[in-house]
Formats: sequence, C-alpha cells, structure tokens
Amino acid sequence: PAPLILGHEAAGTIVDGPGAGRRVTINPLVTCGVCPACRSGRDNLCAARQIISMPPRQGAFGEYLAMPLENLVDVPADVSLERAALSECLACGWHASRLSQRPGHPALPMARCLVIGGGAIGLGAALALKAQGADDITVVEPNPLRHDRLRDLGGFTVHRALAEAEGEDEGFEIVIDGVGIAATRALASARARPGGIIVHIGLGEATGGLDLRRMTLQEITFVGAYTYNKADFRATAQALFDGKLGPLGWHDVRPLSDGPAVFSDIRAGKVAAPKVILKP
Repeated sequence: PAPLILGHEAAGTIVDGPGAGRRVTINPLVTCGVCPACRSGRDNLCAARQIISMPPRQGAFGEYLAMPLENLVDVPADVSLERAALSECLACGWHASRLSQRPGHPALPMARCLVIGGGAIGLGAALALKAQGADDITVVEPNPLRHDRLRDLGGFTVHRALAEAEGEDEGFEIVIDGVGIAATRALASARARPGGIIVHIGLGEATGGLDLRRMTLQEITFVGAYTYNKADFRATAQALFDGKLGPLGWHDVRPLSDGPAVFSDIRAGKVAAPKVILKP
C-alpha cells in the first residue's frame, strides 16, 4: 500500500556509519536475533521479521537505505554491484535446493529435478540445484522468449509445457515450484515420483492445485520454502562471487525511471530476461 518505496534486491556502497566505503550486497530480511527461530538458525521464520519494501521498512528504490551491519555482505572488487544485487533472488533458490535434501530422498547427483518457472526465482533454483550437485534438471517456462537464455545458462532441458517432452511420465524425485499458483501446484503434485519431494517457493496464489490424495498415497513430501536464513544468504553470495552460479549474464539493466514500463512489460510477457535491475 502507498506510500511505500519498493525494492528488496539490492547492492550498493556504505556512505555513512561503520564500514563507510565498503561495497556490499544486502540481505533484506531483518530479524530480532533472540527468538527461538533466530537462535535455531531459522531466522527467516522470526515472528518479528521485517523485509525492506514492506511496511514499516522502505525499500531500495530510494536514494538511501538504512540496514543493520549484520545484513551486509562485502562484494569483491571484481564483482559488479549489478551482479551482486542478484544474491537475494538466488538465495531463495539456494534455500529451496537445500531443503530438498532430506533423509530418505535421493542425493542431488542421483535425482531427476523439475523446476516450474523460468523467472529469477525458478532460474535461481535451477542454478542452485546444479551448484549443489544435480545433473538432471528440467525447467518449465511458458514464455518462449526465455528459453534460449535458460538453455545457455545451465544446459537445462527447457519446455514451454511438460507435455512437450517425451518420456517424462516417470516423474521427478525433486520438484521446485517457483510460481505458486493452482496450475503449477497441480503439475507438481502430478509429476512428483512416489516418495518424492515438492519444494514450494512461489507465492502466486494461496489455494488450489494440490492432489492431496495422490500425495498421501504416494508419500510425497511437501515443503514450504520462505526466503532463506542468514547462512543461506551468505553461502549464496559466496557461490555467486566464486562463479559457482554461472556467468550471471542473464539480467537486463534499465534506468530506475523506466520502472513503470518494465513492470508493465513483465506482466505482458514481453521480457526475455529473468531479472531486470533498475539502476538509479
């Protein structure tokens, strides 16, 4: 709700306070640090959590942003701030990929993986799966403008709809839903193998889609994945800096003044890039 400054995926330079002059990428999730969730390393579930660009914290489209020092990760000199700003969306996929590894489930090198959605969240999940050891990754993305870029980035199998593929009836041990609408949940619950796992990141709509009877009869695990904890964010940033998440040339950079037009183009399916960075 207005008035509110948006933007929660950001990197920049500290201009005031301890560490002035440092180039940093920003973990936008601010937590209390003392509750049971924070003390157990699941700070993303802190009951008092706040995230920039949602009340009461203003977001990164402003000229300045105030953050706790513990939310800042130093960016090496050879990494651009534009690429460092991708840490947040990639961390969501890193967290989801880590959550897919549970006792009784196949290790990533042995698993067939399906990622639903080829935007920044889905792509981040696919790149994280690959970085953490997966070899067999299929991405479903309905916008054909993105297909060539997705294939080039990770060597993923890419389909507009899974029905295009032959031999996919055997299903997938790991399914990550980066969209989160009824149709994608229906696809996830239909294509997960018996004993498989669905990791749900997307927040498109709240209800519908899951085949709970099949999931019960086939013991398919369903796990919600909300953002990332502090350790996930730092691990993602380090993987990005070390080149383990690929060349990161998949974003476009546009002036902040183009923001309204960019949002409109994304909604209309006219943007090939999984992520557009708005730069002041």
